[in-house]
Amino acid sequence: MDRRRILIVDGNTELRTVLADALAELGHDVVATGDRSEAVARDDLEDFDLIISDLAEYADSGTQIISELKRKRLLVPIVVSSEEAHQTGVIKAFKLGAANLLRKPYDKEELRSIVEKTLGYKLRFVEDLKVLPFVRERIEFELPSDLSLMNGVLHYLIERVAALGVIKPDNSNLFIALDEAFVNAVKHGNRSDPHKLVRITADLSSKEARFQIEDEGEGFDINSIPDPLDPANLFKTSGRGVLLIYNIMDQVEYNERGNSLTMIKRPESSLDSELIESLAPADDDSSAPHNR
Repeated sequence: MDRRRILIVDGNTELRTVLADALAELGHDVVATGDRSEAVARDDLEDFDLIISDLAEYADSGTQIISELKRKRLLVPIVVSSEEAHQTGVIKAFKLGAANLLRKPYDKEELRSIVEKTLGYKLRFVEDLKVLPFVRERIEFELPSDLSLMNGVLHYLIERVAALGVIKPDNSNLFIALDEAFVNAVKHGNRSDPHKLVRITADLSSKEARFQIEDEGEGFDINSIPDPLDPANLFKTSGRGVLLIYNIMDQVEYNERGNSLTMIKRPESSLDSELIESLAPADDDSSAPHNR
């Protein structure tokens, strides 16, 4: 991976040093601080490719920077780091736009994977805003159960959703939900059987992105896993992916068999989405002929 500039904000000196050293070993330019106010006040935040902020002190401790970036409309992805005791803060951070979760104590391989994955989705809009309200796009994939295909599929889908103005790819966590859904379909649905297919359908517009991921497995009972909406279950291995999906997407539904998942993501609040919305044709019937 190319050398990137990363800001670490962590109140624990020892953990901050461990994280900084690990990222430096990966070849990145690292700035680390334990002063959250100093970090929020920096005038070069937009120059960072990634920010990693801890949630260790209190529920809002890692969300200050997310809020500040949103206020300044800066598109820098943020990964929050947290211990198991701070599930509520993690959920709040995701809802505000955190890109991913790094669990404490740090695992070097998980760190490398999350940093690479997060930085990999820094994409740009490629469409003219004026035509976006009129675009309807349907994408269909029919894939063997092969995780090596996942990155290509996710990059393509994220690029198309971003192009339609539904998300800002630099600070959206949509790719996490898509990643979890794809992995679940391959590993848990089809049991990694290469003869079984995963079907992905995306219906995209400027108003929403609707995804359906279907596998050829036996399915499962959604009620058999821990409540995905309970933050206390965030750090449990079983059902963690489903929990992330429920908290990232605006609408989630499984079919009765449990082998087909429908997820909906709606536009984030931003200047671009407001402009797109203002350009969109009215939903009412005012343009229809009226009886006299």
